[in-house]
Amino acid sequence: MTNCDGFEGFLPFQQSLPYAVAAGANGARAAWVDLDGGRALAIERGRLRLVSRGPVFGRDLSPNDQRRAMRQLAHWPGVTIATPEVPVTGFGLIPLVTPMHHAIWRLGPDLRAGLAGKWRNRLMAALRAGVDVTMGTPATLEKLIGEEAVQRRRRGYRCLPPGFTRALPAEALRLWEWRHDGEIRAAMAFVRHGGSATYHLGWASEAARQQGVHSVMLMTAAGALQAEGVQWLDLGSVDTDRAPGLARFKLGTGAALHRLGATCLVLP
Repeated sequence: MTNCDGFEGFLPFQQSLPYAVAAGANGARAAWVDLDGGRALAIERGRLRLVSRGPVFGRDLSPNDQRRAMRQLAHWPGVTIATPEVPVTGFGLIPLVTPMHHAIWRLGPDLRAGLAGKWRNRLMAALRAGVDVTMGTPATLEKLIGEEAVQRRRRGYRCLPPGFTRALPAEALRLWEWRHDGEIRAAMAFVRHGGSATYHLGWASEAARQQGVHSVMLMTAAGALQAEGVQWLDLGSVDTDRAPGLARFKLGTGAALHRLGATCLVLP
């Protein structure tokens, strides 16, 4: 099973069981739809069906067959909007939103091999300064949810609601924290879904930013996921115009820039 060229075995979070569980717990209907040459997780509310980062297509499916499979998503009594993992265009697919880009990190045997020079230097400086992170607990998650909400309002970006995060299966969550003077001052949450994982939430205090904690935390988390057998880590969307610093941080790991398909209205 494959989703996009060069990312063999990668599965988007939005097409995984943990995502389905959390969406279902928050009042949506999570429907697995079998298609000719693929499968999709569709999130349905009323007469609206949303398919994010899908369908998951079978190997070597032609562009025409991908388009036909996507149009099968609209064979239900409602409106279907989909954002395919790969660009899919043609009759029956009406673009609504231009494609986004994501940073996807291949967790190879040497995680430091692809680090950009400045990224590596910051990491080594933080390690020399004694920055140490530990695995988190449910209390870490609550602290992270609260602090990230404040951060989000200040910076003006959007993400999934707290109820969605709290509904994620505990066995899929990977939490990390950094403490200063006995208090949690930085944290990250990841979701594992099969051989892939996704960066979900992150927050850092001013003290954490000054000490380069997030570099250490991300590298430590990536190493732990790799040890579990995870091959791919989705670091999230990349916007070089609105958040150039964050884009540099994600791509500085050596992650590849992956272009999604356009969000489109799907006609039967």
